Amino acid sequence: MTFPLRVLCAALTAAFAAGCTLTPHYERPALPVPSEWDAVGGVGATDAAELPWRDYFADTRLRVIIELALTNNRDLRITALNIERARAMYRIQRADLLPSVDLAGGQNAQRMPESISPTGNATINRQYTAAIGTSWELDFFGRIRSLNDQAVETYLATEEARRGAQISLVSEIANAWLALAADYELLDLASRTFATQQKSVELIKRSLDAGAASALDLAQARTAMERARADSARYTAQLARDRNALALLAGVPIPENLQAKTLAAALSTVADLPAGVPSEVLVKRPDVLQAEHMLRAANANIGAARAAFFPRISLTAGAGTASGTLDGLFESGTRLWTFAPQITLPVFHAGALRASLDRAEIERDIQVAQYEKTIQSAFREVADALADRATLAEQLDARRELVNAANESYRLSEARYRGGLDSHLVLLDAQRSQYLAEQELIATRLSEASNRVMLYKVLGGGWK
Repeated sequence: MTFPLRVLCAALTAAFAAGCTLTPHYERPALPVPSEWDAVGGVGATDAAELPWRDYFADTRLRVIIELALTNNRDLRITALNIERARAMYRIQRADLLPSVDLAGGQNAQRMPESISPTGNATINRQYTAAIGTSWELDFFGRIRSLNDQAVETYLATEEARRGAQISLVSEIANAWLALAADYELLDLASRTFATQQKSVELIKRSLDAGAASALDLAQARTAMERARADSARYTAQLARDRNALALLAGVPIPENLQAKTLAAALSTVADLPAGVPSEVLVKRPDVLQAEHMLRAANANIGAARAAFFPRISLTAGAGTASGTLDGLFESGTRLWTFAPQITLPVFHAGALRASLDRAEIERDIQVAQYEKTIQSAFREVADALADRATLAEQLDARRELVNAANESYRLSEARYRGGLDSHLVLLDAQRSQYLAEQELIATRLSEASNRVMLYKVLGGGWK
């Protein structure tokens, strides 16, 4: 053996023993976002990511609905099956690291005609074999290990996708449940307003018959009443849609006793989060972790593409018995064996191997950009939620004061109308302002509760 050949053999043996690959060293890309959010009153993201949803949502009814959704939601079920598929692909790829062993038996029969038979007579030759064979690719340059690493990272990415799907489902259930409660309140408000306006119309009708009111007053009162009646019908339809949406998310119909009828009770069940977090917590979000695993998979694929430039060595061997008769198959003197080592060295592929490596490197660069985009999107989601949170408390307080002022305005307008100091149009305007102020208060309270749910979601909470 010449010196270069000895060196090559020693290098190959050392590489195989060390289990090395040609995969580039992985380094997590730097976060393309500021280190902190520029918002008043941040939130405890670390706490949110580690806070189980059963602790964050205190209402028993909501927890029961979330449990139903985690069991029955079809989208989440599909995501779980995708994980099983990725796990199976990983097991298939991992099996290539070990030798494959097969057991085979067979018969070979051949008739030889008289014209070519050595004896001048037609003969039938039979041969029976039973053998066990094995084949194994020696992964000197880590091609199979790189593909195995790629399969592992793909599997881990699907696991993070499942966690992300659960987070989205939990937040969607909570928001749908809160929206249902808000629409119950809006329907109740519209129904009470309609009843009040209906009484007002009946009173004005009697006054019109007595000559104490005008037809204009009656028409204005009827306008306000019909508007409230239309709102009642609209919110009744909206409640049906809310129930349908909640049932679709949960995967089963939701019993009425699990539905919140007032937003005030539902609001008290959504926990708040403590203040102050760095943006580093974004790397714990499932969608960010999923993007990073996909980046690692693309990085491992480069190792497999590089290994394709080097020789591939495979061993094929078999041992068994062969006999001309079936009953003599396992007698002495019938043993046979085969050994066929093979080395394949790529020589000319018209640039296909170089193109495969270029594609792998480009796919890695795409995944880097996708990872950075995911980080930036996550940062924006948190920043937007914080921006809303910074003013929601003030908005809510202003809406409450607006309702108080509208109620007082209506009370004074009603007194002045009954005293003959103001027209019925002034009273109707006060009623309209009161109705609108109460609707806006309900909408703002829903926004405030939904903002808490959104913060919990965008900070990675809800997967436990």
